[in-house]
Amino acid sequence: MEKLFAIVHEDERLLVINKPAGLVCHPTKGDVYSSLISRVRLHFDGKIPAHIINRLDRETSGLVLVAKDDLSVRELRRIWERRAVEKEYIAIVHGHVRAARGTIDAPLGRDEKSIVAVKDCVRADGAAAQTDFSIEKKFSRAEGDFTLLRVLPHTGRKHQIRIHLAHLGHPVVGDKLYGGDEDIYLALVQDRLTDAHRRKMILPWQALHAHRLRFIWRWSEMQFEAPPEPWFTEFCA
Repeated sequence: MEKLFAIVHEDERLLVINKPAGLVCHPTKGDVYSSLISRVRLHFDGKIPAHIINRLDRETSGLVLVAKDDLSVRELRRIWERRAVEKEYIAIVHGHVRAARGTIDAPLGRDEKSIVAVKDCVRADGAAAQTDFSIEKKFSRAEGDFTLLRVLPHTGRKHQIRIHLAHLGHPVVGDKLYGGDEDIYLALVQDRLTDAHRRKMILPWQALHAHRLRFIWRWSEMQFEAPPEPWFTEFCA
């Protein structure tokens, strides 16, 4: 039997998962292993309702919370809606970032110049978005120069971290949409990825990981942390 997922924490109200890169949160096809929610239902053996609180992109790995009852769902979703949760990501980006730390304050909206319908960009009339970053490590490999960043988004716009880091001039390694050549993304969805595309991506998935979550729930501080997958850690070792 295929392993369903890595469990970070589980109690009578909550299941916390370290989602692998490449797994969608909600179903796109019939295979029971093809989405995180379908794997959660298998884990619960169909006896407990499953409600994902925070979704991650298919290629983003890391912490996902699943509530087991309606009251917990409502309470946790209110926490997310109020932005009363501290989210910390780690990312590997192209190039050596100069500033040790900083804040990217740039509004986001639809990228009308792109042929990719889901692509957004920095634009003056967009929705407000702020992202803090700090350098963990600079390193170089045969493929080039890279920086490992710790990233804290203050807003939750679509693709926010990826767009902001690309806007900074340091796109996330392996990002097929915001890495500078959106034909890689089109090749992926059209099932025509070549070896040349893969060499340009460097890594099989985008190097963005939801590392830590912290919030107050029912008068208690909740904090969860999950390590990235080996392909991520080995690249910046």
